[in-house]
Amino acid sequence: MLRLNLLLLLAVMASAIFLVHTQYESRKLFTELDRAEVESRRLATDQQRLQVEKRAQATPQRIETLARERLQMKSASPAITQYVQDGSRTSGTGAAR
Repeated sequence: MLRLNLLLLLAVMASAIFLVHTQYESRKLFTELDRAEVESRRLATDQQRLQVEKRAQATPQRIETLARERLQMKSASPAITQYVQDGSRTSGTGAAR
């Protein structure tokens, strides 16, 4: 009878230790999950912010402003356009020789 009581006591103690360990692991995993969810929300917010910035950087008006200010570019107009002619062509004579 004493052996049975000791065996049952050991079984209860092992079960209690296993239960405490399982609860500890469960809380630890829940904390990790919560941190991962917070990080996921932060990353999603950053992605949305970066998408908005990307769209704002690529507007035609901004590109034109940067081209004018930083690169000193000008819009093409007939007044500043230079036309180049191909000098290897002859002007209509001598083609039938």
